[in-house]
Amino acid sequence: MTLIWLGVLLVFGGVLQMAYQPIWRGRLSGGRRLRSGRPSDSLEPERPATGFGIKSNWPGLSLVALGAASLLAGAAI
Repeated sequence: MTLIWLGVLLVFGGVLQMAYQPIWRGRLSGGRRLRSGRPSDSLEPERPATGFGIKSNWPGLSLVALGAASLLAGAAI
């Protein structure tokens, strides 16, 4: 049962890591300037989905993979 709970915590931690990775990169509004020189009025970043890549999310993906392996091992025992 401990192995299953460890797997749940690893999967949950991995999903949180991947979700907060783009948020940790900085503010979404107020810090950037448009090409015209005035600040943006929306929360949409200039380059959407910059934080959603395998290169930047490998720690979260590895936590999810370890958690899934732990869940499978706990179910097999």
